[in-house]
Amino acid sequence: MEERRMEEKFAAQLYTVREELKEEGVHSVFKRLKEMGWDAVQISALPQGYDREEVAAALKENKLQAAGMHTSLQRIEEDLENVLAEVDLYGTRDIVCPFLSDEFRNEAGYRRVKDILNRAAELAPGYRFSYHNHDFEFETMMDGQNALSYMLNPANGNKILAEIDVYWVKKAGHDPLRYISDFGNRMPIIHLKDMTDDERQTFAEVGEGSIDFISILKWGEANGIEWYAVEQDICERDPFDCLETSLGNLKAMAARL
Repeated sequence: MEERRMEEKFAAQLYTVREELKEEGVHSVFKRLKEMGWDAVQISALPQGYDREEVAAALKENKLQAAGMHTSLQRIEEDLENVLAEVDLYGTRDIVCPFLSDEFRNEAGYRRVKDILNRAAELAPGYRFSYHNHDFEFETMMDGQNALSYMLNPANGNKILAEIDVYWVKKAGHDPLRYISDFGNRMPIIHLKDMTDDERQTFAEVGEGSIDFISILKWGEANGIEWYAVEQDICERDPFDCLETSLGNLKAMAARL
């Protein structure tokens, strides 16, 4: 990928505006995000029965890039051909497993996830497969490390890349900057969300909470981050306003680096 300025690497994660996608449709939501100043979106949380051709058209119409696509582990395992065709349509090669149901949150389950994602990577060598964490992966220890580190450990030819969510790392009791330092040039996309600086420790707009993003952005620019995807799972005001605050803060931080 050609060298881009940091402010061109910020992507709005569509899970943040999942209800708006249902109510307004992709064309309206993408138009609003582009007008706000986003260069890309990360494909996720599209309404049930969505038309991927329409999504691709909305990207093109609004000159938005796709910063990867989140899709279920089940689709990656059972419908890989269509997953690849879909990301081709969006002009991305990044496929991310975003979540695991309870049945996988145990030692046998994590080993199966690692096998499924590596098998997909072997079948589709021109694509990149990443895993997006929450905090539950830190609760299971296996092979002398937590389950997230186990799934992302590059030993033995493991092809799974990281998509670390810095909020969930902090929620699990770890320092985000220290944790991501293991993933230099093994994490094309990082998830940015902030944590409120109070006892609730809930979601906040980037730059409005307790996480040190300047250090994370500096690390990212030196270690191969191609997209900074901004996600806010729960917004206490209009999600578009939250995304606008996050983007404004990130652009101000980028200007200081």
